[in-house]
Amino acid sequence: MLDPLKTWKFLVSSLTIKPVDLLVFLLKAILAILTLASISLFFHFAFSNQYIWFSSSIFNKNQQQKFIAVNTSSGRAYATTNLSHVLFGIGGSAKTWNERRRYSELWWRHNVTRGFVWLDDKPPGGETLPLTSPPYKISEDTSRFKYTCWYGSRSAVRMARIVKESFELGLDNVRWFVMGDDDTVFFLENLLTVLNKYDHNQMYYVGGNSESVEQDVIHSYNMAYGGGGFAISHALAAELVKVLDGCIDRYASFYGSDQKVQGCMSEIGIPVTKELGFHQVDIRGNPYGLLAAHPLAPLVSLHHLEYVEPIFPGMTRIESLKKLIAAYEKDPSRALQHSFCYDLKRNRSVSVSWGYTAQLYPYLDTPKKLETAFSTFQSWRTRKNGPFTFNTRPVEKDPCERPVTYFLDRAESVKGDRTLTRYARHVEESVKECERPDHTRASGVKFIGVLSAKLDPAIWTMAPRRQCCEVINGGEGADHLVQVKIRGCHRFEAVTPP
Repeated sequence: MLDPLKTWKFLVSSLTIKPVDLLVFLLKAILAILTLASISLFFHFAFSNQYIWFSSSIFNKNQQQKFIAVNTSSGRAYATTNLSHVLFGIGGSAKTWNERRRYSELWWRHNVTRGFVWLDDKPPGGETLPLTSPPYKISEDTSRFKYTCWYGSRSAVRMARIVKESFELGLDNVRWFVMGDDDTVFFLENLLTVLNKYDHNQMYYVGGNSESVEQDVIHSYNMAYGGGGFAISHALAAELVKVLDGCIDRYASFYGSDQKVQGCMSEIGIPVTKELGFHQVDIRGNPYGLLAAHPLAPLVSLHHLEYVEPIFPGMTRIESLKKLIAAYEKDPSRALQHSFCYDLKRNRSVSVSWGYTAQLYPYLDTPKKLETAFSTFQSWRTRKNGPFTFNTRPVEKDPCERPVTYFLDRAESVKGDRTLTRYARHVEESVKECERPDHTRASGVKFIGVLSAKLDPAIWTMAPRRQCCEVINGGEGADHLVQVKIRGCHRFEAVTPP
């Protein structure tokens, strides 16, 4: 066994320095290490997000709040964004506002939503508007700005400045400026779900493209279209207002206000953050195919509803929207979400666009086809069958190749935080009925009932996945009523036809 004392003497004797000098050296090294450790701990506690302890004698309260927001490791040192943090800027015209405000009144909430419709003059009939309508402001004179687009309207200049004029109101506690048109319908809970994905202290420009490729080619793929609505974070708005007026003149040849705003975004260096729930609805005809195959994203907005057929047959446009909104309010996150499954006992496919429509196929079709939108509409400008920014499939002329179609009949909340929706069969008088036996049996189903748990908005912060469904009644009643349950998918579950 080694003798520690002899070992120490051996080591010392092998050195050229004296033992006393070595001891002093070691003590100094230990002291230096302790000093460095103390400094490291000091900075760790001084600057860590968990231990911000600076006293009010050094920073005032506002500076402390700002410091905490900047130094949070999660990027979310602030409370959840709610409607009080959103300022809406709605572009309108005095001549059309009394007619078009019926769209804003579908979603505007008195004393809850904040914002204004910006008009070019006082609305007809005086200054008083009902409380169900957004209050109005009159835009500044824009005659000093250039506008050279020969096929457009100078109102685009006024509309482009709405975000600037809204910002310069200096209202407190505004995190997001949301722009839209007077015929835009917003779905507020879902808008908040989307905005809460992003930090308003950073520069974000959030919105969506046109559905018609011809529009995106002419205007821009990199633009958030104004009718579908777009959101600008406070941090970005503060930068935008400094250069916006110059942009308006530099991009005088641009047709629309949203183009001019995007020109400024390009100069600042901010791309559009695309969210699929903002809908410009740049289509003509029947919007059924678009809505029945909604993308996997929360429904945020609908625009151009004056230019398409009512979304429910036999109803006016406003009545149709009220019906959709009534279902939406039962389960905002699930509105228009698409699910499909198979009734293997009867060799049928069932497709549900929650809160809107259901389809029953008298055969087993592939998921690839079931998720693809029917081309029930035309392109915005040329009124052709595409191209669009999403896949479409033709509506077959042969009635035996079409599904049996159902529209929302009722929606209600049931115990256990669930919803029950029912869809009633729709018969198109202009379309001949298929007389094939399997189709005749499917046509005998009068209703499709759908049971589902309310969808947690937190699902939109996760990797997207379409929810699964299953046919839950297999008895004789299924000849007239098909009952479906929508749920989260099991592990390794897939919608695979046999």
